[in-house]
Amino acid sequence: MLALLHTSPVHVPVFDALRDQAHPGLELRHFVDEDLLTRARAQGPDAVADDVRAVLTRAVAEGAGAVLCTCSTLGAVAETVARSAAAGVAVLRVDRPMAAAAVAAGPRVVVLAALESTLGPTAELVAEEAARAGRPVAVRTLLVDGAWDRFEAGDTDGYVRLVAAAADTVTATDADAIVLAQASMAPAQHLTTTPVPVLSSPAPGLAAGAEAARGH
Repeated sequence: MLALLHTSPVHVPVFDALRDQAHPGLELRHFVDEDLLTRARAQGPDAVADDVRAVLTRAVAEGAGAVLCTCSTLGAVAETVARSAAAGVAVLRVDRPMAAAAVAAGPRVVVLAALESTLGPTAELVAEEAARAGRPVAVRTLLVDGAWDRFEAGDTDGYVRLVAAAADTVTATDADAIVLAQASMAPAQHLTTTPVPVLSSPAPGLAAGAEAARGH
Protein backbone atom coordinates (compact mmCIF):
# COMPACT_ATOMS: atom_id res chain seq x y z
CA MET A 1 0.00 0.00 0.00
CA LEU A 2 1.20 3.51 -0.85
CA ALA A 3 0.24 6.33 1.54
CA LEU A 4 -0.01 9.87 0.19
CA LEU A 5 0.31 13.00 2.31
CA HIS A 6 -1.67 15.88 0.78
CA THR A 7 -2.33 19.44 1.87
CA SER A 8 -5.40 19.79 -0.36
CA PRO A 9 -8.27 17.35 -1.01
CA VAL A 10 -8.18 18.20 -4.74
CA HIS A 11 -5.22 15.83 -5.12
CA VAL A 12 -7.14 12.73 -4.07
CA PRO A 13 -9.10 12.17 -7.32
CA VAL A 14 -6.08 13.18 -9.39
CA PHE A 15 -3.85 10.50 -7.92
CA ASP A 16 -6.66 7.94 -7.89
CA ALA A 17 -7.12 8.53 -11.64
CA LEU A 18 -3.38 8.24 -12.31
CA ARG A 19 -3.31 4.99 -10.33
CA ASP A 20 -6.20 3.60 -12.34
CA GLN A 21 -4.46 4.52 -15.62
CA ALA A 22 -0.93 3.41 -14.90
CA HIS A 23 -0.82 1.32 -11.71
CA PRO A 24 -4.01 -0.76 -11.48
CA GLY A 25 -4.19 -2.82 -8.34
CA LEU A 26 -2.04 -0.44 -6.29
CA GLU A 27 -3.76 0.42 -3.03
CA LEU A 28 -3.61 4.11 -2.14
CA ARG A 29 -4.38 5.60 1.25
CA HIS A 30 -4.79 9.36 1.37
CA PHE A 31 -3.92 11.54 4.35
CA VAL A 32 -5.17 15.13 3.86
CA ASP A 33 -4.24 17.98 6.22
CA GLU A 34 -4.76 21.47 4.79
CA ASP A 35 -3.61 23.09 8.02
CA LEU A 36 -0.06 21.82 7.50
CA LEU A 37 0.42 24.08 4.48
CA THR A 38 -1.29 27.04 6.16
CA ARG A 39 1.06 26.80 9.12
CA ALA A 40 4.13 26.09 6.98
CA ARG A 41 3.45 29.25 4.97
CA ALA A 42 3.06 31.34 8.12
CA GLN A 43 5.81 29.87 10.28
CA GLY A 44 8.11 27.99 7.90
CA PRO A 45 8.06 24.30 6.94
CA ASP A 46 10.11 23.20 9.97
CA ALA A 47 7.25 24.35 12.23
CA VAL A 48 5.13 21.39 11.14
CA ALA A 49 7.86 18.74 11.31
CA ASP A 50 6.31 17.03 14.34
CA ASP A 51 2.91 16.86 12.64
CA VAL A 52 4.44 15.43 9.48
CA ARG A 53 6.23 12.85 11.62
CA ALA A 54 2.90 11.89 13.21
CA VAL A 55 1.31 11.34 9.79
CA LEU A 56 4.24 9.18 8.65
CA THR A 57 4.07 7.13 11.84
CA ARG A 58 0.35 6.58 11.40
CA ALA A 59 0.76 5.63 7.74
CA VAL A 60 3.41 3.04 8.56
CA ALA A 61 1.30 1.68 11.43
CA GLU A 62 -1.58 1.23 9.00
CA GLY A 63 0.54 -0.82 6.64
CA ALA A 64 2.08 1.62 4.17
CA GLY A 65 4.98 0.18 2.19
CA ALA A 66 6.02 3.71 1.19
CA VAL A 67 4.83 7.29 1.69
CA LEU A 68 4.60 9.94 -1.01
CA CYS A 69 4.42 13.61 0.03
CA THR A 70 2.56 15.53 -2.68
CA CYS A 71 3.13 19.00 -1.17
CA SER A 72 6.21 20.70 -2.61
CA THR A 73 6.49 23.06 0.35
CA LEU A 74 6.69 20.11 2.76
CA GLY A 75 8.66 17.64 0.64
CA ALA A 76 12.06 18.33 2.18
CA VAL A 77 10.58 18.22 5.68
CA ALA A 78 9.00 14.83 4.97
CA GLU A 79 12.31 13.42 3.75
CA THR A 80 14.23 14.83 6.73
CA VAL A 81 11.67 13.62 9.26
CA ALA A 82 11.75 10.15 7.73
CA ARG A 83 15.53 9.96 8.09
CA SER A 84 15.53 11.18 11.67
CA ALA A 85 12.64 8.95 12.69
CA ALA A 86 13.98 5.85 10.91
CA ALA A 87 10.53 5.34 9.41
CA GLY A 88 11.41 1.90 8.06
CA VAL A 89 9.77 2.63 4.70
CA ALA A 90 10.68 4.88 1.80
CA VAL A 91 9.37 8.43 2.11
CA LEU A 92 9.44 10.24 -1.21
CA ARG A 93 8.62 13.75 -2.37
CA VAL A 94 6.43 13.82 -5.46
CA ASP A 95 8.55 16.41 -7.26
CA ARG A 96 11.96 14.70 -7.10
CA PRO A 97 11.57 12.66 -10.34
CA MET A 98 10.37 15.83 -12.11
CA ALA A 99 13.42 17.74 -10.87
CA ALA A 100 15.71 14.99 -12.16
CA ALA A 101 14.01 15.15 -15.57
CA ALA A 102 14.45 18.93 -15.66
CA VAL A 103 18.17 18.62 -14.96
CA ALA A 104 18.46 16.02 -17.73
CA ALA A 105 16.75 18.41 -20.17
CA GLY A 106 19.46 21.06 -19.89
CA PRO A 107 21.24 23.56 -17.67
CA ARG A 108 18.57 26.30 -17.69
CA VAL A 109 15.50 25.55 -15.58
CA VAL A 110 12.58 27.82 -14.82
CA VAL A 111 10.52 26.98 -11.74
CA LEU A 112 6.90 28.16 -11.81
CA ALA A 113 4.84 28.28 -8.61
CA ALA A 114 1.61 29.84 -7.41
CA LEU A 115 2.85 29.90 -3.81
CA GLU A 116 6.00 31.78 -2.85
CA SER A 117 6.70 29.20 -0.14
CA THR A 118 7.16 26.59 -2.88
CA LEU A 119 9.75 28.44 -4.96
CA GLY A 120 12.72 28.01 -2.60
CA PRO A 121 12.22 24.30 -1.84
CA THR A 122 11.72 23.44 -5.51
CA ALA A 123 14.72 25.46 -6.69
CA GLU A 124 16.83 23.78 -4.00
CA LEU A 125 15.57 20.37 -5.13
CA VAL A 126 16.56 21.06 -8.74
CA ALA A 127 20.02 22.15 -7.58
CA GLU A 128 20.29 19.01 -5.45
CA GLU A 129 19.41 16.78 -8.40
CA ALA A 130 21.89 18.66 -10.57
CA ALA A 131 24.64 18.04 -8.04
CA ARG A 132 23.68 14.38 -7.87
CA ALA A 133 23.88 14.12 -11.66
CA GLY A 134 27.10 16.13 -11.84
CA ARG A 135 25.50 18.68 -14.17
CA PRO A 136 25.66 22.48 -13.98
CA VAL A 137 22.28 24.17 -13.65
CA ALA A 138 20.95 27.71 -13.47
CA VAL A 139 17.53 27.97 -11.85
CA ARG A 140 15.18 30.92 -12.31
CA THR A 141 11.97 31.17 -10.31
CA LEU A 142 8.70 32.73 -11.40
CA LEU A 143 5.70 33.35 -9.14
CA VAL A 144 2.35 33.26 -10.95
CA ASP A 145 0.59 36.31 -9.55
CA GLY A 146 -3.04 35.79 -8.60
CA ALA A 147 -3.06 32.08 -9.34
CA TRP A 148 -3.27 30.85 -5.75
CA ASP A 149 -6.21 33.14 -5.05
CA ARG A 150 -8.04 31.40 -7.90
CA PHE A 151 -7.13 28.00 -6.50
CA GLU A 152 -8.35 28.84 -3.01
CA ALA A 153 -11.58 30.23 -4.46
CA GLY A 154 -12.23 26.91 -6.20
CA ASP A 155 -11.65 28.33 -9.69
CA THR A 156 -9.44 25.48 -10.86
CA ASP A 157 -9.89 26.33 -14.53
CA GLY A 158 -8.83 29.94 -14.00
CA TYR A 159 -5.93 28.75 -11.87
CA VAL A 160 -4.43 26.42 -14.46
CA ARG A 161 -5.00 28.95 -17.25
CA LEU A 162 -2.98 31.56 -15.37
CA VAL A 163 -0.24 29.00 -14.85
CA ALA A 164 -0.25 28.05 -18.53
CA ALA A 165 -0.12 31.71 -19.55
CA ALA A 166 2.88 32.24 -17.29
CA ALA A 167 4.63 29.22 -18.79
CA ASP A 168 4.02 30.60 -22.26
CA THR A 169 6.05 33.71 -21.43
CA VAL A 170 9.12 31.46 -21.25
CA THR A 171 10.84 30.95 -24.62
CA ALA A 172 13.40 28.47 -25.88
CA THR A 173 16.08 31.14 -25.51
CA ASP A 174 15.20 31.45 -21.81
CA ALA A 175 15.12 27.84 -20.61
CA ASP A 176 15.63 24.17 -21.40
CA ALA A 177 12.80 23.06 -19.11
CA ILE A 178 9.91 24.55 -17.17
CA VAL A 179 9.04 22.96 -13.84
CA LEU A 180 5.47 23.25 -12.53
CA ALA A 181 6.40 23.29 -8.87
CA GLN A 182 3.03 22.29 -7.40
CA ALA A 183 1.17 19.08 -8.16
CA SER A 184 -2.05 21.07 -8.59
CA MET A 185 -0.51 22.83 -11.60
CA ALA A 186 -0.30 19.64 -13.67
CA PRO A 187 -3.34 20.32 -15.92
CA ALA A 188 -1.63 23.48 -17.19
CA GLN A 189 0.95 21.24 -18.85
CA HIS A 190 -1.62 20.42 -21.54
CA LEU A 191 -2.64 24.05 -22.15
CA THR A 192 0.75 25.58 -22.82
CA THR A 193 2.01 26.53 -26.28
CA THR A 194 5.65 27.25 -25.38
CA PRO A 195 8.21 25.11 -27.23
CA VAL A 196 10.05 24.58 -23.93
CA PRO A 197 9.32 21.20 -22.28
CA VAL A 198 6.86 21.71 -19.40
CA LEU A 199 7.20 19.15 -16.60
CA SER A 200 4.71 18.28 -13.87
CA SER A 201 5.11 16.05 -10.85
CA PRO A 202 2.06 13.77 -10.25
CA ALA A 203 2.65 11.02 -12.84
CA PRO A 204 6.41 10.48 -12.37
CA GLY A 205 6.05 10.98 -8.62
CA LEU A 206 3.34 8.35 -8.34
CA ALA A 207 5.39 5.96 -10.48
CA ALA A 208 8.32 6.31 -8.06
CA GLY A 209 6.00 5.84 -5.09
CA ALA A 210 4.42 2.76 -6.62
CA GLU A 211 7.82 1.20 -7.26
CA ALA A 212 8.91 1.90 -3.68
CA ALA A 213 5.68 0.51 -2.22
CA ARG A 214 5.85 -2.69 -4.25
CA GLY A 215 9.50 -3.19 -3.44
CA HIS A 216 9.00 -2.86 0.29
